[in-house]
Amino acid sequence: MDVVFVHGALVRDGAWWWHPTADVLQQRAGIRSHAVALPSCGEGGSTEVAADGLAADAAALRHVLDQLDDDTVVVGHSYGGTVIAEAGHHPAVAHLLFVSSYLPDVGQPQGGIMSGEPDPVAVAEVRPGVVGVDGYDAESFGARFLQDADPATQQAAWSRVTEQAVGAFATPTSAAGWQGVDSTYLVCTGDRSTTVGLQRHHAARATRSVDVPTGHHPFITRPDLVADAIGRFATG
Repeated sequence: MDVVFVHGALVRDGAWWWHPTADVLQQRAGIRSHAVALPSCGEGGSTEVAADGLAADAAALRHVLDQLDDDTVVVGHSYGGTVIAEAGHHPAVAHLLFVSSYLPDVGQPQGGIMSGEPDPVAVAEVRPGVVGVDGYDAESFGARFLQDADPATQQAAWSRVTEQAVGAFATPTSAAGWQGVDSTYLVCTGDRSTTVGLQRHHAARATRSVDVPTGHHPFITRPDLVADAIGRFATG
């Protein structure tokens, strides 16, 4: 079994975000994992963001899956769930795990999903076609997204916040890759960014859901819980 991780919006260096959980999976069961580099965030061989945003990210996920066998678990965090949807069905994918994420309908853009939140993450255009977080520093970012992490981890996370192509947020999805695939949704009950109500709305579309008592990034603060959820796919 392989695990493919898809990180959220407006950050880079997916391997860093996922490494606590990847390490647990490797130590427990020798499970290999792969972190997708998202072109819309300037990853994947270019320092410039990919203008086609969501489409480029979905293509990057499909490229990773093309190299793997048909017993793969794809894990999406936040915006990563929209990437999974847009990537469509792939023969390598056996299971999906969503972490405080989204299972959008066809035609539903990421920005539309977030527009109904009472306190959406503030972003501003930094240059044409590119946005970045607005009004945050290391302390306020940590308090919202990683309140259950230590200050050093919060600072390291802040250093990986980046710009992203506006197309990642404005492009309507053209597929729903989560449909018809066995899936688990981790509802992060201490999340200060995505409301529990919005999480439960999307969790209702998954095969099952599990509550975890964490903030927005349990794969950093409670990697054991995320590894447990992945392990259940292997054991049935």
